[in-house]
Amino acid sequence: MSHAAPLRDGHQIRLIEGGAAYFQAVIAAVDRALSQVQMETYIFDFHGGAVLLAEALERAAARGVRVWLVVDGVGTGRLPLEWAARFERAGVICRVYSPLGTLGLLIPSRWRRLHRKLCVVDGLQAFCGGINILDDWYDPRFGVLEKPRLDFAVHARGALVQQVQETMTQLWWRLLAVRHVRQHNFPEAFSSFRAAGLHLPWTQADEDVEPDQIKARAGLLMRDNVLNRSQIERAYLKAIGMARHEIVIANAYFLPGRRLRKALIHAARRGVRVRLLLQGRYEFFMQYHAARPVYGALLAAGVEISEYNASFLHAKVAVIDPDNDRPWATVGSSNLDPLSLLLAREANVVVADRTFAAQLHRRLVQAMEEESTPIDPAHYLRRPWHQRVRDLIAYGVMRLMIAVSGLRY
Repeated sequence: MSHAAPLRDGHQIRLIEGGAAYFQAVIAAVDRALSQVQMETYIFDFHGGAVLLAEALERAAARGVRVWLVVDGVGTGRLPLEWAARFERAGVICRVYSPLGTLGLLIPSRWRRLHRKLCVVDGLQAFCGGINILDDWYDPRFGVLEKPRLDFAVHARGALVQQVQETMTQLWWRLLAVRHVRQHNFPEAFSSFRAAGLHLPWTQADEDVEPDQIKARAGLLMRDNVLNRSQIERAYLKAIGMARHEIVIANAYFLPGRRLRKALIHAARRGVRVRLLLQGRYEFFMQYHAARPVYGALLAAGVEISEYNASFLHAKVAVIDPDNDRPWATVGSSNLDPLSLLLAREANVVVADRTFAAQLHRRLVQAMEEESTPIDPAHYLRRPWHQRVRDLIAYGVMRLMIAVSGLRY
């Protein structure tokens, strides 16, 4: 079952590019927080600019603000001892989503990760996107980067803030309930499960729009393993199906299922210009090689593919018909691959506004034209046999993982 995400008017929306700008905006909000800061992230790293955000959470908790932090058990794991101690002294409460335990990822249920990147401050403003708490110029596996990774987030005020806060609060109490169950503290577990069903009051956004914010119609898309199993995928399918002129998608880990591939191919064949900005630098064997076998059918249909190689691409965004009367744009954490669309908890914001769509569209086109390499269909067909073998192995393993999980894609 999947519920549609309602789009509401009156939001104040700002597009943010890159971790440096994102940290600056979140830190400013946290430093002004009066009552509560809630944050979820897949990766919380403690290098470079990310440390500044950690210090902001520490300051907020020390002055009496309630600070709830949830990190993923794979992306982050246990916090460094120094920071775990600092957070505890200040009063930052941190929970780890689905710790791996002894057998780790050998258990298929542990493939369900917390991949969304969300923050709510005082119930009045929210941040949502693909940006981890990880310095733009640093990668845990590759060290210092020559250029910052490409990624986006949105800063929002308005009705969707309540949606973000409710889903974060529900997860928080569920994690606490599970903890009580494991400790055989069943009365507290029951209280926590009851709290997970709470409904929080929504506070209307301020009427004054900040200079760099846009008043726009917007909504929140979720993917979880309960009510919103396919909400993000269905939103993409509907938007692609309604496209009339142009589709631009930037996705770090791109391995769309049959329905999404068919939707993109049909759009290209009916005359829509379809452009994909995908990962061009080797990061992980599976994600890098598993994507390549799906290029062929897309290229043959006229889909244009560019691989971003200025740095690592981490964006999960799309723009459809930015110059039309019904523009559609999304910024969030969800890749178009089976891990995001079938297993992980994800969150995207959808914005229906020409100014916002045009802003995101300009940046993506610039990235494709100036920082990427276009894939030539003829060259793709002539790629070396050893590359084809690696591609097919990765693709086959990914399909096997989907089968083992018991899901269809």
